[in-house]
This record gives sequence, structure tokens and C-alpha cells, in this order.
Amino acid sequence: MRQNLRKGIILIAFLLFPVTLYYFSPYLIIQGASEGVMSGSFIVFTALFLSALFLGRGFCAWFCPLGGIQEASFLAKNKGVNNRFNWIRYIIWVPWMGLIIYMAVTAGGLRKADFTYQTTYGISVSDISALPMYFTIVFLTVILSFAVGKRGFCHYVCWISPFMIGGRKFRNLFKWPSLRLEAEKDKCIDCKTCTKNCPMSLDVNRMVKSGKIENSECILCGTCIDNCKEGVIKYSFSKGM
Repeated sequence: MRQNLRKGIILIAFLLFPVTLYYFSPYLIIQGASEGVMSGSFIVFTALFLSALFLGRGFCAWFCPLGGIQEASFLAKNKGVNNRFNWIRYIIWVPWMGLIIYMAVTAGGLRKADFTYQTTYGISVSDISALPMYFTIVFLTVILSFAVGKRGFCHYVCWISPFMIGGRKFRNLFKWPSLRLEAEKDKCIDCKTCTKNCPMSLDVNRMVKSGKIENSECILCGTCIDNCKEGVIKYSFSKGM
């Protein structure tokens, strides 16, 4: 039931992507910074960093519009991704962040906030000129899902996930209570169902055996919880181990 609800929410989020596209735009945040404006995407990315301090990468599992189209792609290509190459996205993210900072400094700083920047009454794709960006992102997302595996865009390209990964690192550093997964490893029968069904292709079974479910790629979707017949894994709002 929980997974049906989750998948329904991210599918609706994808259907609303023509409305919300600019609030996740990697380009408009640069354009806004060059004009001294905190665009909608600047505000959203900041909010996601802050949310990760207490909710980890929950957004990726429950509300991300591109998560919706990627998980829909599982029906055609349910292949695990190679987590060894997750560093590739930082080749994109680091210079992108550098460019944002450079543009903001050149503009004399960020002087105002405009959440609906470059939208029409808050709607992103309001005319044909916005369609190329929309279809480029959608096609890239689907192609990566087929080419490299489940949620390939999340692993190798996503410019949003590093904000939440950074938030998680701060959380772990200061050890404050947050949403996590915990496991009773003694109850595990080593069926590896959790690993098989993980949408992020994580070796959940190995983490359970270690007694600590902690990975920067975990999106707290709860798939491992709902597929474990032994009730080994559960949500917890705690400081962790």
C-alpha cells in the first residue's frame, strides 16, 4: 500500500513537471544569479539542502518528478545500476556551482528573491520555446534508465542530489535526530529480497548484516521495508548509531 502511494505521488509529480520544470532548472539559477536574483530553483535547492538535515533524501523517493518517469521505466528495463560511477555527477555539479557563484559575485551579490522567475503565472512550460528544455531532460532521463540501469539519471547526472547528500553529511557530522532506516540484523534470513528490490541498486542485505543502513544513495523510499517478510528493516527518527 505504501509503495503504491509513493509511486502514485511521484507519477503525479512527473505529470506536473511542465508546471514545475523551472523550479528545478540548472540554467535559470545561473541566469538569475547573473542578474542578482534568487530564482525559484535557487530557493528550492536551498530548501532541499535544509530538508536533508532531517529527512535525508526523502524528496528523491516521494516527490521528485524525474523519479516518477524513471520508476515507470522499470516496467520495461529493470536493471541495476553500477554505483561505482556515482562520482560522475560531480564533474557536472562542481563547475556548475562555481559558475553560479561567479555570476552572483559579478552581479554584485544576490539582491532579491523571485520564486516565479521566468515563469508565466508560476507555470514553467507556458509556450513552445520552453518545450526543447522539457523534452531534452525527459528524454535524457529515460535514455539513462535504459542504458545504465534503474534511476540512472539520479546516479550519474542529477544536479539536485548533491545538495541533499551534503545535507545528510552535515546531519551525520552533528548527529542530530533525523529520518533513517534501522535494521534488526538477527532477524535477517539472508533472502536478499531487500537488495533485489532496491530502486537505487544498493546492497541493502550487506548493510543489514553490518547493523547499520547508511548510504548516501539511500532515498528512504521504504521499498526494503515493505518487501521484507521478516520485518527486519523499519523507519526511525533518531540520531542513528
